[in-house]
Amino acid sequence: MADTKQTITDFYRVAGVRDFARDFQFRVQGIDGIPELSGPGDGQEEDLVYIRGASLPGRTIASHNVPYMGLQFHVPGSVSYPDSGNWSVTFYCDQKSTIRQKLERSMQTYFDDDTSTGDYRTPGAGAVITLVQLDHELDPVATYKLVGAFPTTVGAMNYSIGDGSGAPVTFDVSFSYQYWKKTSTS
Repeated sequence: MADTKQTITDFYRVAGVRDFARDFQFRVQGIDGIPELSGPGDGQEEDLVYIRGASLPGRTIASHNVPYMGLQFHVPGSVSYPDSGNWSVTFYCDQKSTIRQKLERSMQTYFDDDTSTGDYRTPGAGAVITLVQLDHELDPVATYKLVGAFPTTVGAMNYSIGDGSGAPVTFDVSFSYQYWKKTSTS
């Protein structure tokens, strides 16, 4: 038998030590520096518990081909953030639509249809969404900060008046950000 450490026994041994990340061990911990969504006494912690799902964003290093004597060498280039223009969060909608209304007002500050004006300057470094990966005891494993964030889309809410079962209503929100930074806590 080959000398490999990828057998069923090895898998089970390593899984017993490292375990697995679970699909609920994640939180959006904060939204800061974005109009209407952050500030003292704004109820942000209550709003954030209504998040149904989100994702950790990706990061890509460009690979450039450099041909030499018939071979293609690959050299690293600059970084990009694939979903930085459309990072999505799904919210449950509370009974009075508090969260959705905050998001709508926030978007109105960037561009107001009534006046055709807005504060559409590039968001500063203080406009940050903080994401936290958690372990099985809900202790932070890693923290990600999406820098220069602002909301771009408040999605539709679908109701089923004729066939409704009373299920909670959700809606998606998309944010753009410039880049992310990560800090490990373990």
